[in-house]
Amino acid sequence: MSAEPLLSVRDVVKTFEVSRGFMAKKKLVHAVNHVSFDIMPGETFSLVGESGCGKSTTARMVDHLILPDSGEIIFDGKRIDNLTDREMQTFRRDIQMIFQDPYGSLDPRMKIQDLVAEPLLLHTDMTAEERRKEAVQWLNIVGLSEAHGQRYPHEFSGGQRQRVGIARAMTVHPKLIIADEPVSALDVSIQAQVLNLMDDLQKEYNLTYLFISHDLSVVEMISDHIGVMYLGTLVEVAEKKQIFEKPLHPYTKALLSAVPQPDPDHPNQRISLEGEIPSPVNPPAGCLFHTRCPYCTDICRRVTPELRDMGNGHICRCHRTEEINQEAGKDHVQV
Repeated sequence: MSAEPLLSVRDVVKTFEVSRGFMAKKKLVHAVNHVSFDIMPGETFSLVGESGCGKSTTARMVDHLILPDSGEIIFDGKRIDNLTDREMQTFRRDIQMIFQDPYGSLDPRMKIQDLVAEPLLLHTDMTAEERRKEAVQWLNIVGLSEAHGQRYPHEFSGGQRQRVGIARAMTVHPKLIIADEPVSALDVSIQAQVLNLMDDLQKEYNLTYLFISHDLSVVEMISDHIGVMYLGTLVEVAEKKQIFEKPLHPYTKALLSAVPQPDPDHPNQRISLEGEIPSPVNPPAGCLFHTRCPYCTDICRRVTPELRDMGNGHICRCHRTEEINQEAGKDHVQV
């Protein structure tokens, strides 16, 4: 494995203008606030958090679908956030995306075979017959047949459509795949099949994944490293084992405590957070989590905490990390 990250996101910020009427004063939604992380070749980095925390916005900036207000995105040694759409075409085949809604991402008027072959039409000089053969090969790899290629998206189940989406992303042999909630719309048994397929493809083709999810049980199955986001900000980043066995941030602890336990004898240590998530239009001063944190003190209300390395690459954004985990060491949640 290379010592250099395939993807580096550095201090990225994204805001959106919103207004409630023609004469209303425009306000800014702070969607992503100074987010930084690295993804090494061949690993899976997952972003988790509640809906609206900025996970998908971050993914879309990596894929150059939207541009950051500030910060840098470096892919394979090249800064890409400042490229034009034409300049970005060079990297399009190396960065592919799997979407949350497989049906919404497939043109209902096109046959499956043509949908899978479409990236080859855009990014290669293959003939029509070569594209057809390549599409059939990838359909077979993801568990479908050549006959499936002659059908239309509405004739498939959700799991089959997601397999089509994976095959289409793989045809151009990308280096990075951004998977934005790829299994959230599927039944649990189908989720496992799709995740196993993604794992097999990663091992076979040395893929790198940026995986977006709110489901911690899914994230535990597929991740190498995890970044926990809250209100557009990364509050904790660590290896999967560290996150699940020894979470440091109060928000991460609360998320883990909410994961259902299949063992009825497992002690229930649910941590309930009071209050609502603050508005991204008017985020609170100091620590963004202080309005819901049971450990909040005066410094949390006044001073914005920095990301600190607490050892072994375990990074946490909290003023009171050491105190909280010394006092509540016995309350660590294991999943």
